[in-house]
Amino acid sequence: MDISIVVPLYNEEESLPELTAWIERVMSENRFSYEIIFVNDGSSDRSLEVIKELADKNGSIHAVSFSRNYGKSPALNTGFERAKGDVVITMDADLQDSPDEIPELYRMITEEGYDLVSGWKKKRYDPLSKTIPTKLFNATARRVSGIKNLHDFNCGLKAYRKDVVKHIEVYGDMHRYIPYLAKNAGYKKIGEKVVHHQARKYGTTKFGLDRFVNGYLDLGTLWFQSKFGIKPMHIFGLLGSLMFMVGFIAIFVVLLLKIIAMCSDTYNFWVTKSVYFYLSLASMVLGVQFFCTGLIGELITRNSAERNNYLISEEF
Repeated sequence: MDISIVVPLYNEEESLPELTAWIERVMSENRFSYEIIFVNDGSSDRSLEVIKELADKNGSIHAVSFSRNYGKSPALNTGFERAKGDVVITMDADLQDSPDEIPELYRMITEEGYDLVSGWKKKRYDPLSKTIPTKLFNATARRVSGIKNLHDFNCGLKAYRKDVVKHIEVYGDMHRYIPYLAKNAGYKKIGEKVVHHQARKYGTTKFGLDRFVNGYLDLGTLWFQSKFGIKPMHIFGLLGSLMFMVGFIAIFVVLLLKIIAMCSDTYNFWVTKSVYFYLSLASMVLGVQFFCTGLIGELITRNSAERNNYLISEEF
């Protein structure tokens, strides 16, 4: 199979027939063998019924339906697990991503040898309240990840070699950082293609401003995991050592002041009234805690294997 198209969706009943017809036309014109994997993320509208109607007419359509809303990352991960094509394309279901971009994305993977090609919606039809935070977010992501050539980490339209999606795990809200996940997995040939961004035709956006705050928190998590995920003692042990050093210096100062006071005529120094005493005490406690955290982290270098198990109500 040439292409697997993974489409996560939530309450997109109106756009699904048009999106499917558009994909079918592009696939037919380019003579691609393909499959469309719709992942219904617990939609409360008729999205699942619409997909069933479309699947009756097109045997290349498959679907997974979650019993409740889990989020885009679990939907993508579930689609990746089921993808069979040599090239995997992801796109949103709201018609803001153009299926006409698929042939060129496919060519860049198969002919130019990219592991991953990310779309860049250079001209966007979004309000400034969304575009400005997006630019700041992408600038930070480039800096932290070291992937300097990407301008739009969160673009839903991406293409992957099959091996890439089979060797990364997308969980939580990490769909924003799939290029970073791929890089950490050893897939470093990451490209970018300017793609057309269309204004939303049906419905409303499913994302709020909280995604930017969560995005920065997830970026910090991913950076930590990439640097210290399998060696947490390196960071926590370093912090613990620094705390112990501060504690020893503080206790040395306390002893020195005590000796000076004992040798003086006016013996009026009380250890427990010195700020250095409490500084040494706090530093020692923090040092022990950091060391214990590092030891526990060494034992638990990965989260539970059940992290990406989701309740699926239907699959066809």
